[in-house]
Amino acid sequence: MSTDTSVPHPRISGVEGQPMEATDRPADMEATDAALYATLMRQAPAGLAFFDTGLRCLRANAVLPELLGVPGADPRQRRPHEFLPDDLAGAFETALRTVLAEDRPIPEADLTVPRPRQENPPAPVVEPPVPVPGPPATTVAAGTRVLSCAWLPVRGADGGPAGVVLTALDVTERRRAEEVIRRKEQRYRSLVEASSQVVWVASPDGGVIDDAPEWRSITGQTPDDYAVGGWLAVVHPEDRPRIEAIWRECVADNRVFETNYRIRTKSGQYRHFDVRAVPIWRADTVIEWVGANTDVTGQREAEEMRGRLTEQLSAAALRTARLQQATSMLAEALTVSQVVQVITEVGRSAIGADYSAVALLDDDKLRLSVVTPSPPGGESRPESRPSSRDEIKVSDQTVMSVAVRESRPFLAEHPDSLRLQLGRDEAGLFTQHTEERAWVGLPLLAAGAPIGALRFSFTRPREITEEERVFLEALAGQCALAVERALLFEREHKTAEELQRSLLPSDLPQLPGMVLAARYNPATRHVQVGGDWYDVFRLPDDRLAVAVGDVMGKGVLAAAGMGRVRNALRALALNDPRPAAVLAGLDRLFSATEDEEQFTTVAYAVIDPETGHGAFSNAGHPPPLLISADSPARVSGLEPGTPLGWPSQRQQTSFSIETGNTVVFYSDGLVENRRRGVDAGLEELVAVAADAPPEVVGDPERLVDFLVDRMLAGYEQVDDVTVLALHVPPKPV
Repeated sequence: MSTDTSVPHPRISGVEGQPMEATDRPADMEATDAALYATLMRQAPAGLAFFDTGLRCLRANAVLPELLGVPGADPRQRRPHEFLPDDLAGAFETALRTVLAEDRPIPEADLTVPRPRQENPPAPVVEPPVPVPGPPATTVAAGTRVLSCAWLPVRGADGGPAGVVLTALDVTERRRAEEVIRRKEQRYRSLVEASSQVVWVASPDGGVIDDAPEWRSITGQTPDDYAVGGWLAVVHPEDRPRIEAIWRECVADNRVFETNYRIRTKSGQYRHFDVRAVPIWRADTVIEWVGANTDVTGQREAEEMRGRLTEQLSAAALRTARLQQATSMLAEALTVSQVVQVITEVGRSAIGADYSAVALLDDDKLRLSVVTPSPPGGESRPESRPSSRDEIKVSDQTVMSVAVRESRPFLAEHPDSLRLQLGRDEAGLFTQHTEERAWVGLPLLAAGAPIGALRFSFTRPREITEEERVFLEALAGQCALAVERALLFEREHKTAEELQRSLLPSDLPQLPGMVLAARYNPATRHVQVGGDWYDVFRLPDDRLAVAVGDVMGKGVLAAAGMGRVRNALRALALNDPRPAAVLAGLDRLFSATEDEEQFTTVAYAVIDPETGHGAFSNAGHPPPLLISADSPARVSGLEPGTPLGWPSQRQQTSFSIETGNTVVFYSDGLVENRRRGVDAGLEELVAVAADAPPEVVGDPERLVDFLVDRMLAGYEQVDDVTVLALHVPPKPV
């Protein structure tokens, strides 16, 4: 049965039950809802279905018929009695009517259904006939499965009932485990309740005075044995010094003796007993001690079992939480190196690994290349060092090579195990040069084929439990997905960056009276490059055309858009180089060819390199920075104008770069980020320029580096940064 997602979703309730139309939601929320719906219907391990008020099933995933014992059945557009056995259909319809009539959920109900058989399947056994909240003490018979069902009412836009959502989860093994625990606890409780207290008597000084047949029937002592050693003779050797000291103190002080210890029985085994002995007084004198022992072995074992189960459940919950945390962290890791860093952190915290490494298969599938993690700050961490070799042959006898070749986990709990699996020579040579003493190798599989391997190691022998192995295999699966995504992401980034750099000038014009320098820094945090660009070229009349721009967006599309704007600007400038005319031409081009949503800014100037005089026009771009030798640095106060394609009368203004002065054009990535607004960034840029030493101001190459380094210090670079500086050096004396 395929999942049908073509029919529109029912209306979704918003805050406090108010309906929210799809048109009221942002487009990205619509996409997220669709992705969430498709994932749940295709990949959720639970059965999911939606019934309308006529009890007709409108939606159901492929898991539900399998869980209900009717594989292959298609419940869509059918009522329960049309695709389910009668008893089960009756329980379904009763639950649906109850939810619709009472407008309340049935949050948890157990249904026992038969597992599918090829011939003559028995009628389903439904427990209870009408689903009720709470997991019952279900006895799971052979050939059946237990489903935990939840029936949830759905309200329409008018607030009235619109249907019922069903979720069904297979809890057969959980119920069986609960039943086993329940039976064991009942057995132990019965044993404790059935056991009678064994009474013994001691003299005022604690010695034996009477025989204790009931006691001896448990311990197997003879009358003579008991007469000599009494009850202390059969106390566990580890408990006896403590118990004997407490007993002597109580006898000496005539106070109640109450404790517990282990007793050797006649079978040679030890059982736990609680004991309470009190002094019997006559007047002011203790005439004897009477003690009563109670066998609490069953209770102790039950408590220990509950403790072990609690520890196992806690460990399972912790592993699940760690896996969820790892999945979340891997979702934010954009490069393979960042994926390795996440795996290193998870391995150290989840299983106590001392070292970890990720290796990826080369294109020829013959070698593994170890990827070094990228910790914050770029400093290496000894606990996350990779293998001693950067490349490993798949044919080698190594932990990761075996995991890749055989597509299975490789476990070596101590050096002897490593020698047994890899061969004494290879393993012996390796262990001589490392402090590692236990190893785990896991294949990274994508679409069933290996793309690399994950490796954890320990500096001490380490046994990997079955639960840890399951956790590590799940972690390797998440790591493989993250690595595959990161590889695709890096390839796209490389393509976009190469395209963008190919569209930037390979070198700047060399002029006798003017020095130029430029820097382009692509954003590194989010990998994809943007649409920043700059261009400097000679006009036919030997004047210099200077342009800096920014095309909204990231990736290949933004880089391609930048190329179109740059080429169009060159063509327009060669025809009519006046800044206002060039920007007006770009406006016409944008109106005719580009999307209305496209946001592009350009600052364009034409300069006579011999005189420094020129004209400037701005289409929504940040104002140029003016650095003078005899006045404070400042940004241009001219109106920036509107971005390209927006209705505007383009204006141009005259300006001049005097001897010893510098003009700096830049993109908004230099002054704006998540923590700093544009206005604050412009103020900081002026302050940084004012702090620049004279030797830096006089050297455009050093100046652009100075501005970029100081403006980005302490901030995360989330956008491309482009800087272009024009400097008129002083005339030689």
